[in-house]
Amino acid sequence: MSRGIRFTNREMRFIALFESITGATVRDCIIDDENNRIIYVVKEGEMGIAIGKRGKNVSLLEKMTGKRHEIIEFSDDPARFIKNALRPARLREIRITQRTDGKKIAVVSVNPKDKGIAIGKNGKNAERIRFLAKRYFDIHNVSIL
Repeated sequence: MSRGIRFTNREMRFIALFESITGATVRDCIIDDENNRIIYVVKEGEMGIAIGKRGKNVSLLEKMTGKRHEIIEFSDDPARFIKNALRPARLREIRITQRTDGKKIAVVSVNPKDKGIAIGKNGKNAERIRFLAKRYFDIHNVSIL
């Protein structure tokens, strides 16, 4: 798994269910009860089998659990990972820089038509990418412009 991430029994059950239905390898699972969703980070290259033909795996999981399921393809490259996490929004540029205090930040420039998709309703997509960027790459903030 990833850098000392520990899973609860509940997360382990969702991971087991996801992997048995999709055949994809889960690197991470975040249960977001506040937004009634489960976010899975799958191994690089396994996005297609995770979703299934015409989204059948996601539909089946959502019917079984009563929650929305969001799938993000992992990448060791932070810019690529951020791009994957913000799909289907079209991104113009991703800059990752280190501030003078040593903290890393990411500035994401989005196509103006897709800014709403990138930020999400009530900022939930922006919140998701900030959480994941911190968890995987120690990026302290992600700004979406």
